[in-house]
Amino acid sequence: MQRAALFRGGDAPMAAGDLGELLVPYMPTIRVPKSGDRVFKTECAFSYDSPDSEGGLYVCMNTFLGFGREHIERHYRKTGQCVYLHLKRHLRQKVPGASGGALPKRRNAKLFLDLEISSDLNSDDFEYEDEAKLVIFPDHYEISLPNIEELPALVTIACDALLSAKSPYRKQEPDSWEEELQASKHAKTLVQLDNGVRIPPSGWKCSRCDLRENLWLNLSDGSVLCGKWFFDGSGGNGHAVEHYRDTGYPLAVKLGTITPDGADVYSFDEEEPVLDPHIAKHLAHFGIDMLQMQVTDNGLRDNDIKPRVSEWEVIQEAGVKLKPMYGPGYTGMKNLGNSCYLNAVMQAIFSIPEFQRAYVGNLPRIFDYSPLDPTQDFNTQMAKLGHGLLSGQYSKPPMKSELIEQVMKEEHKPQHNGISPRMFKAFISKGHPEFSSNRQQDAQEFFLHLINLVERNPVGSENPSDVFRFLVEERTQCCQSRKVRYTHRVDYIMQLPVAMEAATNKDELIAYELKRREAEAARRPLPELVRAKIPFSACLQAFSEPSNVEDFWSSALQAKSAGVKTSRFASFPEYLVVQIKKFTFGLDWIPKKLDVSIDMPDFLDITHLRARGLQPGEEELPDIAPPIVIPDDPKDHMMNHFVESLDIDESSVMQLAEMGFPLEACRKAVYYTGNLGAEVAFNWIIAHMEEPDFAEPLVIPAFGEVASSGAAALGAVGLDNQPPEEMVAIIISMGFQRNVAIQALKATNNNLERALEWIFSHPDPEEESDPALDTMDMENNANANILAEPGSEGPRIKDGPGRYELFGFISHMGTSTMSGHYVCHLRKEGRWVIYNDLRVCASERPPKDLGYIYFYHRIPS
Repeated sequence: MQRAALFRGGDAPMAAGDLGELLVPYMPTIRVPKSGDRVFKTECAFSYDSPDSEGGLYVCMNTFLGFGREHIERHYRKTGQCVYLHLKRHLRQKVPGASGGALPKRRNAKLFLDLEISSDLNSDDFEYEDEAKLVIFPDHYEISLPNIEELPALVTIACDALLSAKSPYRKQEPDSWEEELQASKHAKTLVQLDNGVRIPPSGWKCSRCDLRENLWLNLSDGSVLCGKWFFDGSGGNGHAVEHYRDTGYPLAVKLGTITPDGADVYSFDEEEPVLDPHIAKHLAHFGIDMLQMQVTDNGLRDNDIKPRVSEWEVIQEAGVKLKPMYGPGYTGMKNLGNSCYLNAVMQAIFSIPEFQRAYVGNLPRIFDYSPLDPTQDFNTQMAKLGHGLLSGQYSKPPMKSELIEQVMKEEHKPQHNGISPRMFKAFISKGHPEFSSNRQQDAQEFFLHLINLVERNPVGSENPSDVFRFLVEERTQCCQSRKVRYTHRVDYIMQLPVAMEAATNKDELIAYELKRREAEAARRPLPELVRAKIPFSACLQAFSEPSNVEDFWSSALQAKSAGVKTSRFASFPEYLVVQIKKFTFGLDWIPKKLDVSIDMPDFLDITHLRARGLQPGEEELPDIAPPIVIPDDPKDHMMNHFVESLDIDESSVMQLAEMGFPLEACRKAVYYTGNLGAEVAFNWIIAHMEEPDFAEPLVIPAFGEVASSGAAALGAVGLDNQPPEEMVAIIISMGFQRNVAIQALKATNNNLERALEWIFSHPDPEEESDPALDTMDMENNANANILAEPGSEGPRIKDGPGRYELFGFISHMGTSTMSGHYVCHLRKEGRWVIYNDLRVCASERPPKDLGYIYFYHRIPS
């Protein structure tokens, strides 16, 4: 008891020997941060508490994780770690000088180098006092710092290293992110084939499959191919990587990311996003002039013309006095530098009850069962963000009389208005070449990326992303034979085209365009912007009209023919997300945004878009696959495939071996999963560890054995023709069983898109399904009809009426998704609220006609 009293502020200091004796049992657990260690001294792993918070922040001296006062006991109980560095920042009023001015007065100014200074306070009147002390659990013994003479040398060194460590989020800062990307070693000497390839500004499609999203342009030969599924939430079949393995052409640029400031470039050889200092020259080789949009023909920069000033003002409701909102559900989010796309999407996501229940409702369980490093757990970080937004703990109104009283006492308690989602952004964007950057991104792409992560990280029996999922029925008709084919696919967003030809103010638009050109030619101020007014009904009609199918192969004619496709809803989701397709490319490759006003309805009825299936009198196209196109030199192709299979990623092998698995088993796991990484190989180990030859040495087959498997070997990863685990995981995440996923991929040569079509066209799998794999929550909506019953092989679909009510929308300001700003409007408690990063206010004029992504909730029948 005497020792406890001394450390809690007793009158007599302890001798150096006593301190050393006290710390001896804990010395093996105290570490000195090394290069590469992440020190979380600015944010709690479970909350948004920081050293500025009332209880300060506790940093574990072994794991360097930070914890607020409410969560420190949980970490102590789970890990047994006893020694923590407690950091607390106090804000005090400066002492006035004799002349009446404030004297600069800083105490321990160098302690917390990476803590931010609040911009809400006048630095001339206030100062910070940083306090640090060691705390030993469970008795909360405290040792004030600095205490160099009395503490053991190891402890002193560890404390100094921790206090001077840089933030783990340093690369998210605008000034330093570009330094994180290194110039590719191939950029200067890249060989570009003189093959006459010219890339059009739109209409791209993977040259090996039918995917039109997540496409990458190879900078050596101009091939357009799809990326891997983890590059983008929309998915891909990995043909860009396959092309690199076949050809060795190392650099590719993602189509749709090209701006005058650069583009997203990936090096397959270096296996990371890179900078290409010669990107303009490399793109020009294929007819793409990325610098055209910097300066217009009349010499004025785009920023000088300012054609969208009114758009910024209208969407942000500038010029109108808005009432700030505080409390639960009205918490703002700090912009980390072009992170407004993330802020807008997450505000909308956590306004949905299913996501609130899944993460915030299950918060105690998620936190209690989180891994030892909760900063790297998706569900933990989702629960943390949801609690931060919904608890009201970080959205409190400014104090009045209480503030005056604190100032009189020379102490100010800063209010937590808003949260800074650094930890969330760092984790959710890890390994993603776009979202991990500090550049502006497309909110729609981030929404799909988030849904992909939700699917891959289930939380309990309820999957909140089920509320967005719906089935699309696609009817493809051969124009010559008139025969049809019906297929189904899963989707999460209704993409609505903009029917520009249906503008109701065409005369005004023509007159404005003439005046604008005259003003530009004469270098006069531009006339007031006239925005095209498009009826929503025209956009809905354009969505339902047939579209031409490029390169259509008719199984009835067994030849290429003209084909048309129409899309209908095979099911209606609980929440309908509608994207207005405002962004396109001009013939000059300049990204363009259609500046339009669409009268989006508050109440939407799309019942007439319900799919009807095969109709009487319609004849189905024969179920015949198109002929396989054999490469010009199949022998060389197979030899390349054989040679590449010998290349085993030794870093992945060592990661698995360090987990305790036999070395030969690790080599086989990496080999049979195609060098797709340790995580995929780990899944292979779990699935095969009971086999008798699990730890036997890897036997590479002869070339003839591989070649004899014919065309099917082109898509095979292992000798047993097992599909890639990443593709199996994607299909399983959609609600299908593992045996069905493997069967479908094998039947379609590991083509993801064709595998999904195969599943819907083969309702009776050859193998028995396991009902335990498809358990789902049946209680989310009493009025919904669950199409996929437990034990069935269909995706988890919640069907219901096609009538909806608008409850939120995300708007974009700027000329491209790669620039500009995002704002979110949500309807809460009977009124509209604007979420503009940290600023949360009652909306007076919600610009519903200028939105980019709209959120509708189904009206119960």
